[in-house]
Formats: sequence, structure tokens, C-alpha cells
Amino acid sequence: MSHCLNISRSLFVLTGLLFGSLTAWAQSATLKGRVTIAGQDTPVHNAIVVITQLKRTAQTDEQGRYEFKDVPAGAYTLIAQLDRLPDAVQRVEVKGDTTADITIKLTGIREQVTVSATGSEQTALEAFQGATGLDSTTLLENNPQSLGEALEKQVGITKRSSGPGSSRPVIRGFDGDRVLIAQDGIRSGSVSYSSGDHGEPINVLTVKRLEVVRGPATLLYGSSALGGIINAVTDHEQAHEGLNGFFSSTGASTLNLGGASAGLEYGTKRWMVWANGGGQKSGDYGTPLGRILNSGTRAFDFNGGGGYYGQKVFFNASYFVNCNRFGVPFDATDKNAEIVALDPRRQSLRLNGGFNELSGALDHLHLTFDYTNYQHDELIENVPETRFFNKTWSYRAIAEQKRTGKLTGTFGMNGFYRDYNVQGDEALVPPTTQSSFAVFGVEQLDFGKVAFQFGGRIERNEYNTVPDEVRENRAFTGVSASFGVRVPVWEGGALSANYAHSYRAPSLDELYNQGPHPGNLTFEIGNTALRRERGDGVDVSLRQAYKNLRAEAHYFYYRLQDYIFLAPTGDEDDGLPVAEYLQANARYTGVEVDLNAGLHQYLSLNFGLDMVNARLTEDARLDLPRIPPLRARLGFDFNYRGFRVFPEIISTRNQDRVFTNETATAGWATVNLTGGYTKATSHAAHIVSVSGFNLNNKLYRNHLSFLKTIAPEVGRGVRVTYTVRFF
Repeated sequence: MSHCLNISRSLFVLTGLLFGSLTAWAQSATLKGRVTIAGQDTPVHNAIVVITQLKRTAQTDEQGRYEFKDVPAGAYTLIAQLDRLPDAVQRVEVKGDTTADITIKLTGIREQVTVSATGSEQTALEAFQGATGLDSTTLLENNPQSLGEALEKQVGITKRSSGPGSSRPVIRGFDGDRVLIAQDGIRSGSVSYSSGDHGEPINVLTVKRLEVVRGPATLLYGSSALGGIINAVTDHEQAHEGLNGFFSSTGASTLNLGGASAGLEYGTKRWMVWANGGGQKSGDYGTPLGRILNSGTRAFDFNGGGGYYGQKVFFNASYFVNCNRFGVPFDATDKNAEIVALDPRRQSLRLNGGFNELSGALDHLHLTFDYTNYQHDELIENVPETRFFNKTWSYRAIAEQKRTGKLTGTFGMNGFYRDYNVQGDEALVPPTTQSSFAVFGVEQLDFGKVAFQFGGRIERNEYNTVPDEVRENRAFTGVSASFGVRVPVWEGGALSANYAHSYRAPSLDELYNQGPHPGNLTFEIGNTALRRERGDGVDVSLRQAYKNLRAEAHYFYYRLQDYIFLAPTGDEDDGLPVAEYLQANARYTGVEVDLNAGLHQYLSLNFGLDMVNARLTEDARLDLPRIPPLRARLGFDFNYRGFRVFPEIISTRNQDRVFTNETATAGWATVNLTGGYTKATSHAAHIVSVSGFNLNNKLYRNHLSFLKTIAPEVGRGVRVTYTVRFF
């Protein structure tokens, strides 16, 4: 009897195992499809298709076909990526063998994909924070002279400048050391945050895309990202078979601008090498009042590298060099005005490596080391008077967890060591070193009907002056944390709310500056007694991504304790108003709306609106300086068989909420018109565009410009661009 019982038990176990195996097999399926370019049904060769939830990739063949085997049942987001073209998003539910064709749209309504907010590919609908991504074809239609010029039309982003060469993006009214500029997630190493006339040496013509996180990004990027991050992505993370490349050129009247860039990327099954570079030059730009003298720019950059991309191990190395020069406009009526120019130069060596398909709880480990040597001279009548040297050693290690049920996550460490030295007539700070180290983690629980994201970071920053008796050495330690929730509200719609507690250490300029600072139009007095800034903020968003409708609406509210600002004393020194760094509580609040709606098969509506209100909350309740005014954008995008026509109008309200001694700015409206043609084949895409900007030749001034009273914005002009992508 016992023998029979043992046989029965064995058969029962065997049946259970067989049934479980058959069930698991039945739940896995093949997911395949075809990638084409919209409007021409042209198959795309060498595109990378990503299943974001599984982090699996496949490459398309000559007919544009891709295939994934053994895909578990479930709902997935597919992203098709092709070098320097917009990403395409397709959502699919796998219940058995499934076909999902993906269409890459070069123009018109399309869903944005970003990496910077979480470290992984994420569509706008899946995001917990406001994020913006611009591919290289879109960037080429904008003014490529600088980051600020290229991004200024995006919702929630404006520019601060002392001329086109030095313009820097401002996010939701946050500027300076509260907005981090990074390249592939690592700080750029420049000093553009510290002065209104310091530019950012990143050539917009050669990056693959720009990504912007609007709002606190301190969890992944540190205290300098309290207001957000601009990430220039060069993206050499995956190998591909064959040769990819591009050539782009642009020219513009009024700006007297001409520029070009080119690059090649060659891959085998496991190895890849690349090189790209470009340059541009502009003269003094024109306005309705005439030319703005000494506003010309010049830029050159080169990037080369290579690497090995195995299934489980990868490593690569790259080298960057940038050489720029730009003038600072001056008052032509002042016979004693100095002719000032800056010439930023930057060299970077970066090493990346890591491991995929790890055993245990980890799926992926990515290691990065970067050395950046930045310097620039401030030239008076072409003679160097002040020299800036900034050497930065940065490192980062990020680990991605294997999916465990509904839980995914990322954790890691990063830091940098910085050696900063200024020599010459305007050396405001003593030689100073800064060291920073942090550990962090971000987790996400996705239950389908509701998703949660939460994380934390602890960071320490230390400043040491040389010699240390000149200024007091300081150290700061702080914690950042966030919690977010996202709920689907209808098909293609999601409501999200995110709370963030952020920490920022004072910058070395805020601690140690002492002397005349013409770039900020002040005689600055630092404060070594400054405390760390702490912010508490809420961001509520409603998003829609369904068929021919892409829409986002955001409301944000940030309360900052011990907010650091320059407070005028009422005195003058060296002909400049004296201001000292003080602290008080402040608050920022605002709204953003971004709408792209299909009105017809060939016609869509584009609408954008943003508003920020920022002020101190103590005593006099002063409005904060250089806060952008209410702004709106309205346009219509007509696309037919590769042809595109896009008229738009951009308007701002007058800005009369001003800080002490700040000048109010009148409202304005400008009219722009873009026309273009796109021709795609299986291995190439040609894009030509002609843009007319400020066609009504409106005389207007940027409220955030340090030189707005003497240098209004550009007048009527035309920009022509051509680009070819081959793959």
C-alpha cells in the first residue's frame, strides 16, 4: 500500500510540475513588429526597440522588423530609438503571440521619452515629475548659439543672459547653483552658474538630445539640482551593426550665424567607435534699434571614443573638447565702456563600464568616472585680466534592482572633487577645493491601477580655502527625500502628485565672494555664516497621451527655508551697488500647460502657458529678482506627405513684480513661421527647414537679462537648416 501511495504522490508532483511548466509556457509569447517612418511607410534599419518594463532590446533588420521571444503576458511600453531622430512610443498588451508595429514621427504630435528623471527610459505619461526632451532635429530648428537660446521656448524654461553666447536655462524661475547643467548625467564642470556673463560650453549642434527635469532633481543629481537639471545626452550606451552618421548645417540672418556639425558611429556585434564635432560662428545680432555691438559668438567642439558592449560586460571611453568665445554687449553711448569677451575651454575624459544580467537581487551595475578641466579668460580689449580654472573629478555608481513583483528600483553613490582657482583683477574668491559625496535610492511600486515612487539621499559637501585663514572652511550635510503617486484616471490619462524635500549647500561664491562682480552688476559680499537651504515642494500633474492628443498641466508650490539671495545695502563701491548674501524664507508657485491636439489628419494645435510667482515670505515680502513673466504660445502645425508649415505666436505679460533696484519689463508678442520638408528612405532621412523669427520685428526685452536696458532681443530674421541622418 505504501508503495502505491509513493507512486501516487510522485505522479501528483510530476503532474503539478508539468502543469506549471505548460502554464508558464502558455503565458510567454513572441512579440514582433515593424518600425517605419510616418507618412512614407519606409522601413527603418538599425533601430533599437526597447521593452521598458523588461529592459530588453532588439534591433531591426533591413525590412524594419524586430522580434522578442519568451515575453511574459502583461502590458508593456515599447520605445523605438534611432540615432538623432525622435523616439517613438507604442503601448501593447501581450496575451499571446502579438504584433506591434511602431511608427517614428519626424514631425507632428509625438510622445516624449526621457531618461534623466529616474535613470531609465520613461514616457511623459509614466513620469512623476515634469520632464522635457528635445531631439537633435528639433534643436536644429531653434537658435543653437547656446543652451539658453535652444531651450527658451519650452514650457517652464526661460533664459538668463548677458548676450546670446552666455545665455543659460532658467527652470521655473530657478537659476544659478539651483539648476545643474550635466552631460550624460555628470556635471559639466563649468562655472556658468556663478555669473550672468559666464556661458556653458556645450555645443547644441552635436548633442543627440537635451532633457530637462523641471522641479527638484536632488535625489539622483545632488543639491545643485534643487530647481531642476539640464542634461545633454550624447548616448553611446548600446552597440549596433553597421554605420550610422549625420551632417547638419544652419545659417541665420540678423544673427549673422553659420554653423555645421557631423559625426560617424560604426558598430559590430560587440564593438563600437564614434567621432563627431562641429562649429558655429555669429556676428553682432540685429534689433529694431540696430546692431548690438560685441555680441558675436564662436564655438567648436569634438567628441570621440569607443567601447565594448558584451551581453554581460560593457565598457567605453570618450574624450570631449570645447573651445568657445563670445562677447559681452556694452552701452554704445558710453565712451569709456570696456570691450569684454570670454573664451571658455573645456576638456573631459570619461570612462564608463558595468555589468548586465547580474545574479542575485541586482540586474545592472553602471560605473562612471569623469575628469574635466575647464578654464576661461575674461578679456578686456583682448588682454586677459582675470583667469578662471576649475578642475573636477566626478564618479558615480548606479545599480538597478531586478524586478520583484511590483517593485523596481535604483540605488547608488556619486560624488566629485573640485579644485577652483581664480587669478587676476576680479578674483573674488581665494583658491578653494570642494568635495561632495552622497548615497541615494529611488524605488517604484506599480500596481497598475496606482503606482508609488519614493526615495532618499544623504549628501555631504565640504569647502576648504587656501590658505584656510583667509576664509572660514565650511561643511554641510543634508537629506533629500521624495514620495510620489500616479493614478490612471481614464484611457491614456494619469494624475500624479509628488512631494519633495530638498537640501542645497551654499555655493562657494555665496560663501566667499568679496569684491566687484560686473557679470552680476554688483559689488558682492559673501557670507561664511550661511546655513544650508531646505526646500519642501509639491508638484501636481494631469497628463493625457492618447491617439492624437498629448497634454500636460502642472501646478507646483515650493517653500524654501533659509533661501540665499543677494540683498542690496544701498551703498556703492567701484561704481557698482553693494549687495551681500543673506538668508530668509521664500516660496515659489506656478502653473504650466502644454497641449498638442490633432484637429484633422494633417493639422494639429499647439498651445503652451507658464507662470511663476516667487517672493520672500518674511518682513517686506519682496518679489524675487529675474522671475519670468506670464507667457503663452499658440501655434498650428500642418503636415502633409513630408511637408510642414508651423506658424506660431509667443506673448508675455509685462513683469512689474520686481526686486529692489530691478527694472520692470513691458509685455510683448512675436510671430514666427517655420516651413520644412522631410524625405526618408530605409537608410537615411533628409530634413530641410526655413524659419522666420520675430516676423513683426517687435522691440522687446528679456526680463531675465542682466543687460536688458542696453541689449534688447533679436529682431526680424530667417534661419535655414539642413540635416541628413543615415543609418
